[in-house]
Amino acid sequence: MPNKKSAEKELRKAIKRNTANKKIASKLKSLVKSSLKQVQAGDKKIKEDYVKTIQAIDKAVKSGVIKKNNAARKKSRLMSKVNSLK
Repeated sequence: MPNKKSAEKELRKAIKRNTANKKIASKLKSLVKSSLKQVQAGDKKIKEDYVKTIQAIDKAVKSGVIKKNNAARKKSRLMSKVNSLK
C-alpha cells in the first residue's frame, strides 16, 4: 500500500487505466478472432466487418494499448487473408 496521498491517487489512476486498456485489448482480440473465423469460413461479409476491425486496431494504437508496428503487422496479415478470398 502506498504511504503518501499522491501515491494513493496514482494507484487509483493506474487501476482505472489498466481496466480501460484491458477492455480495449479484449475487444480488439475478439474482433480479430471473428474476422479470422469469417475468412476461414469464406464469408463474403468480411469486407464490411474488416473495416470495424481496422478501426479498432487504430484506436488501440492511439490509446497506447498496442504499438504501431504491432498494429501494422495485424492489419497487414488480416488484409492479406481477406484479399485471398477473391
